[in-house]
Amino acid sequence: MALVEVLSYYSAWNQYINIMNKKWVFVEVDEQKVDELHKNLEINRTLCRLLVQRGITDPEQAKKFFRPSFERDLYDPFIMKDMDKAVERIDNAIRRKEKILIYGDYDVDGTTSVALVYSFFNDFYFYLDYYIPDRYEEGYGISEKGIEWAKENGFDLIIALDCGIKAVEKVAYAKELGVDFIICDHHRPGEVIPDAYAVLDPKRPDCPYPFKELSACGIGFKLVQAFASTKGIPTTKVKSLLDLVVVSIAADIVPIVDENRVLAYYGLKRLNRSPRPGLRSLIEMSARNKRLSISDIIFIIAPRINAAGRMDDAKHAVRLLISTEGMIAKDKANVLQEKNTARRLIDSDITDKAFRIVRNIENFDRKKSIALYEPDWHKGVIGIVASRLLEQFYRPTIVMTSGENDDLVAGSARSIQGFDIYNAIKECSELLDQFGGHKYAAGLSVRRENVPAFIEKFEKVVEQRLDEALLVPELTIDSELKINNLNKDFFRTLRRFAPFGPHNTKPLFLSTELVNTGWSSVVGNNHLRICARQNGDTKSIRGIGYNMGDRLIEIIDGQPFNACFTIQENPYKGHYNMLMNFKDFKMLPQEEPLEVQREATEEDEEKK
Repeated sequence: MALVEVLSYYSAWNQYINIMNKKWVFVEVDEQKVDELHKNLEINRTLCRLLVQRGITDPEQAKKFFRPSFERDLYDPFIMKDMDKAVERIDNAIRRKEKILIYGDYDVDGTTSVALVYSFFNDFYFYLDYYIPDRYEEGYGISEKGIEWAKENGFDLIIALDCGIKAVEKVAYAKELGVDFIICDHHRPGEVIPDAYAVLDPKRPDCPYPFKELSACGIGFKLVQAFASTKGIPTTKVKSLLDLVVVSIAADIVPIVDENRVLAYYGLKRLNRSPRPGLRSLIEMSARNKRLSISDIIFIIAPRINAAGRMDDAKHAVRLLISTEGMIAKDKANVLQEKNTARRLIDSDITDKAFRIVRNIENFDRKKSIALYEPDWHKGVIGIVASRLLEQFYRPTIVMTSGENDDLVAGSARSIQGFDIYNAIKECSELLDQFGGHKYAAGLSVRRENVPAFIEKFEKVVEQRLDEALLVPELTIDSELKINNLNKDFFRTLRRFAPFGPHNTKPLFLSTELVNTGWSSVVGNNHLRICARQNGDTKSIRGIGYNMGDRLIEIIDGQPFNACFTIQENPYKGHYNMLMNFKDFKMLPQEEPLEVQREATEEDEEKK
């Protein structure tokens, strides 16, 4: 197929699945509150509008938002249900010299949790080890094999992180063997809470902790914070763990509000100034020479940490994260880099196959979900493939695999904005062996013989529960922005809204009646470089529209258009400039084409 035909095919398919037809939704806000805040703060009114959208309506709240305080803005960890019991049990274990096993999941949140708790206690307690279950032999969560290994090796206490809230039978089995459990989890509990010595989970119905959205590593942090406060351990020791916490917050996509915002704010400071050797080696490997943000963690650090558990053994990641020597950390980072390279090749191959399968599904346009099962796909990348399918086809998605001779099928689920995939899976629970997760991401296991029935029922549940309007991707516009308002002061204040993430997303702006300056072009791998000015003004903006190169033809004739964009930092020679990241644009009707006035370049000035 010729290149033009390929581009035409993909463009048509994108149009069909509404990727090009995004719905623009404007955030409503109390304009009177915006006016009052503008009067008090004396900053750009658009920025005041963004603050009010985030529930900030007075100068004191704004001060707290822009300058989070570690000492003032974190909750007392002992508010959390069972925290006192957990601290007491660990204290008794240390006094009696019992062996403590730190047990965690194999993803980023799990491995950072294990590294955090292990690093903290390992500084002053010797009888300590960690355990990560094998993704392929043991599956997700607490396993009988892990419990038996703990018993055989003389462990009296297991601290479970990022798992365990549904392990009712496993915890009971451990209790029979004389092994106590402290569970630190952030997933939704089932109807029965495990009979562990202590269960730390803000989502349990009887927990009064005011913030429910901590990562598992965040809960591990609250545990060591509580323990340190009872033993006079300096706050500096606790703060040194925040680089791990921010990595977990970013990778697990938890809301960056309230306590998570404070932890992420100070975690990024730590990560950018003095990260632990393991994280430093991953950062140096990426050759990035700019300040790391939440999105940098997601795209640079998290995939390499995840690669250990996806391709081999997640203990490689823990060994890296607890390393204290630079050269050792560098060697271990190289191991993760190799595994991540292998992971990318496998995930690319499987994603291509998955795309072809979906495009050949009969009457796909009538289906409300995607559920694929292929026995020979690699278990370690099905979550990534599910995310790619979601991004391309915008349907609640489940990808499953098992291995040719394995009767138990593993599945990874991802969902679109506004649809709770955890609840949809829960309605199919009679067909499943196990499931767990969140509103937008979940995991499951199902017997091979039940897969067809599960796929059929899942589609029916989604069809019944899903509002069809949700299948059109939305762009939520925070505010209109005049190009003339874009200056250094505006950008400097906007940067203080970071760290950006769920529930504190990077603001999306709308600028109207833009016209191409004559210098827009396609760059790189089908990216659209846009150079435009607002109709009637001389000031211009420049930015990039990723994977939008085939839309250049829409703006080259001088027809005015409206555009949605975020503003990001663009490091250049030690300075940070503004760069527009265009998300979408829509052409405006016009009776007569506008004359395109080309922007003068340095070369033009020299010719003069």
